Amino acid sequence: MTYSEPSDLSIVACPGGAVFADDTIHHLNQIYRRRFRQKTDFLANRYTVDPAKLVRDVNFYNDMQTSNICVKGDVEKYRPPRFKVNASFTWFMNGEFKTEIRECIRGKDVFIFQDVENHQPLLLNNDQNQRILSVNDHIMCLLVTIDAVRHAGAKRISLVLPVYPYSRQHKKKGREGLTASLLAHLYENLGVSQVITLDIHSREIENAFYSARIENLHASYQIIRELSKIVDFTKDDNNFVVVSPDTGAVDRNKFYATGLKKPLAMIYKERDYSIVTQNGHCTNIKSIKLLGDVSGKVAFLADDMLGTGGTLLKAMEFLKEQGATKVIAAISLPFFTGDAIKLFDEAYAKGHFYRIIGTNAVYHEELLKKEWYINTSVCGLFAQVISRLHHNQSLSDLLDNRNVIDKLIRMGSTSPKGEKKQQFQQSSAPANPEN
Repeated sequence: MTYSEPSDLSIVACPGGAVFADDTIHHLNQIYRRRFRQKTDFLANRYTVDPAKLVRDVNFYNDMQTSNICVKGDVEKYRPPRFKVNASFTWFMNGEFKTEIRECIRGKDVFIFQDVENHQPLLLNNDQNQRILSVNDHIMCLLVTIDAVRHAGAKRISLVLPVYPYSRQHKKKGREGLTASLLAHLYENLGVSQVITLDIHSREIENAFYSARIENLHASYQIIRELSKIVDFTKDDNNFVVVSPDTGAVDRNKFYATGLKKPLAMIYKERDYSIVTQNGHCTNIKSIKLLGDVSGKVAFLADDMLGTGGTLLKAMEFLKEQGATKVIAAISLPFFTGDAIKLFDEAYAKGHFYRIIGTNAVYHEELLKKEWYINTSVCGLFAQVISRLHHNQSLSDLLDNRNVIDKLIRMGSTSPKGEKKQQFQQSSAPANPEN
């Protein structure tokens, strides 16, 4: 296996996950180019060899190792790998899907990308049809793709699911199914070896897998990076507080409070569970209480996902009523279902919040146009994890980098004009905020 030709690392992108896959592939190309340059520079210095000659020798070695006649490209330069597999996806008028792999992937390490919450219009059937797919459509497309890759002879199958579907159906309260667990068993029965996801709703889902591994990543580093651009953490004052929006998010927000060295408050909500939340206005929240002090402070809330947004809207309005100067929220999985975007527009116009930081784990074009929304990419994180898993390397420093976050805070956040003082290069992912 070589850095310039990871010939058995392949990516199959389902229609819903194509945008996320393309961005991740861009980061993968940067990773392998950087590794190739570092390796050749180090070896040229160690063995006192001309760098240009060494590049040619490495390319010669790659040509000797490949199962093809040679690797395509100039032998005098770095030859970037091609990760994306040519595949076609057919949607039939009765709702069925078919996936066809258009090139040989026998014996390859295949990563299948799917964004089940992508509800933007997608082009299908060689761009002949445009359709908005539901979560269930995306899941079915994923299953038939796994089956196609399995029958094509892949050595190992991994799923890249920025959003783990049905993650809120993870425990029984009565005569109901464990759908999150059901999907885990479906993946394993189809031969999936590992699943890479972001901020899974419950750690209990990880225990549903018998043989496959699940890598649960977190966006805390990316969120703090964006937060540091709008809040100056270099000032030694007490005008910033982290607020847990509910009891279930205490561990997550405790992580942020510890990392930022700021106080922690909590909102306690009383709910009527006989009522099913329909939208941002009609929720099952009956009363709200605050444990802590936000008066005269910037309040920061973090949660894993946002659906209709009713809970967060009430929490942000409540914090403003309690005297918070600004309210900033961070959401790892910004679904914004139903009329959520309209409701947040109205709340922003009323001054109930200042900014919402979300990740690109969910593709949502309309959100990117909003003044109040800040988008941060987690594709670099996913690219590093994929590369390390492919080369059987450790993920430890990717899953716990509190030192990196602490260095980011100490470096300073903003210049007098509100611009970032210094670009901090991420070398790893955030620590686990649930530990």
